[in-house]
Amino acid sequence: MIAENPFAEFRGQCEEAIRRALEAEPYRETSIPAVTLDTPPSPRFGQLSSSISFEIAKQLKRPPYEVAEDIVRRIDAAHYPLMERVEAAGGGYINFYAHFPSLSALAIESARALDEQYGYVRSKQPVRVIVEHTSVNPIHPIHIGQARNPVLGDSIARILEARGHQVARHYYIDDMGRQTAIIAYGYERLGRPRPQGKPDHFIGIIYTITSCILEIRRLKGELERAKAVEDWERALRIQRELDDWVSVAAELRERAPQLYDRLLDSINKDEDPEAYVSDLIRRYERGEEHAKRLIREVCEHCLEGFRETLSRMGISFDSWDWESVFVWNGDVDRVLERLRRTPYVYRVGGVLEFDAERVAQNHNLKGRLGLREDYEIPSLTLVRADGTTLYTTRDIPYSLWKLGRADKVINVIGMEQSLAQLQLKLALYALGYADQAENLIHFAYNLVRFPGFRMSSRRGRYITLDEVLDEAVSRAYEEVSKRSPHLPEEEKREISNLVGIGAVKYALVEVDPTKPVVFTWDRVLSFERNSSPYIQYSHARACSILRKAARSPERPDYALLREGVERELVLMIARFPEIFVEAAENLKPNLIAEFANALADKFNTFYAALPVVRAEPRELSDARLALVDAVRIVLRNALRLLGIEAPQRM
Repeated sequence: MIAENPFAEFRGQCEEAIRRALEAEPYRETSIPAVTLDTPPSPRFGQLSSSISFEIAKQLKRPPYEVAEDIVRRIDAAHYPLMERVEAAGGGYINFYAHFPSLSALAIESARALDEQYGYVRSKQPVRVIVEHTSVNPIHPIHIGQARNPVLGDSIARILEARGHQVARHYYIDDMGRQTAIIAYGYERLGRPRPQGKPDHFIGIIYTITSCILEIRRLKGELERAKAVEDWERALRIQRELDDWVSVAAELRERAPQLYDRLLDSINKDEDPEAYVSDLIRRYERGEEHAKRLIREVCEHCLEGFRETLSRMGISFDSWDWESVFVWNGDVDRVLERLRRTPYVYRVGGVLEFDAERVAQNHNLKGRLGLREDYEIPSLTLVRADGTTLYTTRDIPYSLWKLGRADKVINVIGMEQSLAQLQLKLALYALGYADQAENLIHFAYNLVRFPGFRMSSRRGRYITLDEVLDEAVSRAYEEVSKRSPHLPEEEKREISNLVGIGAVKYALVEVDPTKPVVFTWDRVLSFERNSSPYIQYSHARACSILRKAARSPERPDYALLREGVERELVLMIARFPEIFVEAAENLKPNLIAEFANALADKFNTFYAALPVVRAEPRELSDARLALVDAVRIVLRNALRLLGIEAPQRM
């Protein structure tokens, strides 16, 4: 017998046993609650437990333990192939014990038969899903502080796809606003050069230098004005900020002296660079040809570098969506016009504001959105006084565009954007798109920190994702060479690449998204504990055992798997599909990472304690070989959901 979800089969038999027991008197007259089964705190209490007796006891005015004992007496475990026995315990709990020979056979043989599909329980109601992730502004390389986004987004897309949903991966290119205008200005002042080296790194240094020069000019002007009116306190604050930027300029000039001097000389020839940047923003938003060609050109250079980095990590996209398109095609204007006709838009001077708080109140949404009733939602600025729109304004038509192509849209965006995502959703409610708003999901995540290093994109102080990947692969190569010096050089390089990149991805996904990631090399590349290399090494160890056996398990007797660690492995294999479903339904890729690490832990305990190939009798050896094979399959399938390769040798 093969099952898509072995532990769910056991769970189903336990639920059925309880339901049948409750069909008798005196339970027919009670209001029977839904049967729920939980995992007990210890295997001593079985593999599943129900507290239903406590609810029924209240209605019957009887002690819960009496009710539990009566229900247990009405259950004949012999009728259920995966059930060994059922007991009343703990003052009213009903504990179910699995029949391990049957559960072992079902779980192990299902894993081996379904192989690459094992664990991936298909949804009975598949939907179209757009996962928009990464969407790093095309002004500098992706740095480690931003790297959690593509890793989380890709794993969510993989999990939902494995669940049977039709998934499209989208990248939103933020090509409008001040930052892209600054990089385009600097790029143009250099004569629109061909990138030297990796294009996103080249664009990044131009952006940082240009931004630094403009900031120093601005601060010098403010300092002069403060001194002119003898506002010495303000002058002191400006001087401190100016000193900081001057130190940044010194760092940048040391890194790229020729580029810095060329940009400084060219920008200093302009009477008012700030006015040019502001004018470029307006001209691009109007879709003027010169501005379009210039900004698109510099963005494409940066995106070329992004594609190279992301491809290295096995991350790709189905659609690259330009923010500017929704301005140029009139979608933004049409949305603004419709919003103006609602009672939620008003003017403050020349600024157009959206009253998000009033929408939430009128539609009674705060409870549904998880907000306190006394929390006042700030208004959203839709249009500045100069007539230009803001990012969130442009995000409204883009969201409607996505929702017109999918049943559900998941935006993988940092926690710092939670207010903007809330205001966006409320704008959809205001426009009459309540159903669509319900299907717009903000998958929020916390930051990545390198201890002892404070990142600042504007100041060019960041560690690029490329640098982190290179370092991870280099460190992995040292470890692989130490552990497997006999491997051919090409194979060592290949394994090191899989291990290094896998280590970075795992480190960014295994922490609960609501918590920050503290990135340290000793943890990321550990072969001894919670890390991708540790899990990959466990997979390679399973492959090694199977290679040494040089035979298929022909006569496994699963009743001989009596050791505690063997049974724990069987349970983990059987439960993997349930873990997968929970991760998919609740968008929790970290559950897959936690499970894979726990399975690797348990497998290594098994490996250290028990013989496999040389176990006697042969039926026990075959059962353990089949168990090892099932562990190999589950580890590989779990890692695949995270976009991590499972090497056969390390």
